[in-house]
Order: sequence, then C-alpha cells, then structure tokens
Amino acid sequence: MIRVGIGGWTYEPWRGLFYPEKLPKTKELSHASRRVTSIEVNGTFYSTFTSTTFRRWAEETPDNFIFSLKAPRFAVNRRVLAEAGPSIEKFLASGVSELKSKLGPILWQLAPTKKYDPEDIAAFLKLLPEKFDGLKLRHALEVRNESFLIPDFIAQVRKAGIAVVLADSQKHPLIADLSADFVYARLQDAKAEFETGYSAKAIAAWATLAKAWEGGEEPEKFPLAAPKGKPVKSRDVFIYFINGAKERAPAAAEALIKLLKK
Repeated sequence: MIRVGIGGWTYEPWRGLFYPEKLPKTKELSHASRRVTSIEVNGTFYSTFTSTTFRRWAEETPDNFIFSLKAPRFAVNRRVLAEAGPSIEKFLASGVSELKSKLGPILWQLAPTKKYDPEDIAAFLKLLPEKFDGLKLRHALEVRNESFLIPDFIAQVRKAGIAVVLADSQKHPLIADLSADFVYARLQDAKAEFETGYSAKAIAAWATLAKAWEGGEEPEKFPLAAPKGKPVKSRDVFIYFINGAKERAPAAAEALIKLLKK
C-alpha cells in the first residue's frame, strides 16, 4: 500500500484552501482524513495524549486511514539514547494502541546535533519493541547529521528492521537507503509559488518512486550510503508533505494521491 498525507491537521492558513471557511474546528480531522490517506501527528512529540484522545481519533477517521505518530522529544532529544527506555515505555502506555489497525509507523526524530555513535544507536534500537499490546509496531528513524551516512549505520537499522527516514530537505542530509519492509519519506522542500508545493514534474517523479518502492524496487535516483540490501517482493510506502510552504501541503498530497490512482 501507499499512503500519502500531511503533518497534523490544525493549521490556520489551511482554512479557505483546504478547509471550508465555516467548517467547525472539531470537524477538521474528519475532513482531512477523507482527503488524504494518512496523517503524521506532530503533537505527540510535544505533549502526552490519553487513550481517550487516541480512541476519538480512530472513531473520527475512515476505516482504512493510518496515523503515524512522532515519538516524544523526551525519548530522542538526549545525549545518551540508551537511557530513553522509561520515556519510550511511557509513550507506548499512554494509549497509542487505541488506534488499533490505524496505527502506522512511529517516527523517532533525532536532533541535528546527535552524531553517530554505534554503541548508543545499537542500544536505542533494542529499546524499540516489535509489538505492544498485541499490535505489531513499525519504527522509522530520522537522523539529521551527516555522520550517519555510512554503511555501518545502514547495516544496524537493516538488522533491526527499522526504516531510515528519507528527508527531502535543504537543511538535513538525504538518506535513501532502504532498510525495512516499508519506506518513510518526509518531503520538506515545498515552494509557495507552486499551487501544489512541488512542481507537477516533481510530483510525478515522487509518484514513480512510490510505485517502484511499493513494487519492491530500489531505484537509483539518489546516492546510497551502503550497497543495496536483499531484494523484496513489495513494500508499504508512507509519504508526508511536511513544512516548507506548509500552506501547500494538502494540495501536494492530493496531487500525489491523484497520480497514484492512475
């Protein structure tokens, strides 16, 4: 499957562009989840939510909708990642399993200042459980320091079955190596001059990539930090339009979804 979405659903500039002017704020999630196929929740990075909230999100969205959750900053913004265990446990126990089949990948975003430390990364990866409360968990790790662009790191995440986030950004390195049974891409280079954030040509290129990834291919569009891994028959793909010209994110996601249906 390929899921395409946006970061969050509360953003005032979307009113009049994505949301009808008179749409109640309480209906924004319901509206957004019927226009895109997934949402990456950024709020879980800053705040602790309750099982009641996760249950409500699940109830307000279509049956096949997927949420990706950004793990809390207390788990990732630390000098020693190996000490994140209690924060990880608290986050998972907060009620994320109430999303049930709508729980997608969990995004673990490291600070740009966090450099590659093989022992610390190995210890952190061991803290990420494969299952919780009866649900299979998928983990995506976003590293934002160039020191991670080495084969040793790719080998670690491949062994753990954890996806490295592919970030299309002017600020952070792009790591295109595939390391799990799914791809997690965060497209952060939208431009306001394009109605869809990215040009039509760029949207088409991402559609081609998404279909190739889904089909088990590993296109040679970007440089890789390590040799390609073992071939697979298929992958799930998650693509989010994040930041950049954020007001354009919903239009970008809808444009990509439209192309993928052809």
